Amino acid sequence: MSEPRTPAQVLREARQKDSRDKRARVLSVVDQLIADDEPVTFTGVARAANVSHWLVYAEGVREHIEAARRRQGRSATNNAHAGAKAPAGWKVEKQLLQEDNRRLRQEVGRLKGAVRRSLGQQLDQIGAADLGSRVDELTTDNQRLQGERDDALAQVKDLTEQLSEVQDDLAGARLSLRRVIRNENAS
Repeated sequence: MSEPRTPAQVLREARQKDSRDKRARVLSVVDQLIADDEPVTFTGVARAANVSHWLVYAEGVREHIEAARRRQGRSATNNAHAGAKAPAGWKVEKQLLQEDNRRLRQEVGRLKGAVRRSLGQQLDQIGAADLGSRVDELTTDNQRLQGERDDALAQVKDLTEQLSEVQDDLAGARLSLRRVIRNENAS
């Protein structure tokens, strides 16, 4: 009786099977492109096989694609259409990349616009909702500070009057002290 498989083993086997299936799909796409006399490009193979670009450049797959490209290149040199400087596959790959770049630029522009609109809406919501309450807070603070200022001015006035009275008392005490000293000196 065999031992039960662990979840890790099951997952590993499933990933290996998936990898084998994808590699087989890539190889069959390459063979199909050659049979249809279509240019073999890494990007074209990845798209047709519905796999990542990483896989078409992976060891074992890349060599197969490069060999197919070399075969196509040799047959192109033997044909009357061999006058082009770059292989046909490069032209197709360039065109596909340009289309991808155009699509990605449009998507980036669309996403930037969406972010701008979202931030603008958030700022509008924050500004409109909090503006009324902020004005009320500032009005209340202003009234409180005016009341404190008025109290401080009244206190300054009272202290100024007290200081004036104390100065008058001090001046009177000095005058009296001088008289007492004169009288003492005269006697």
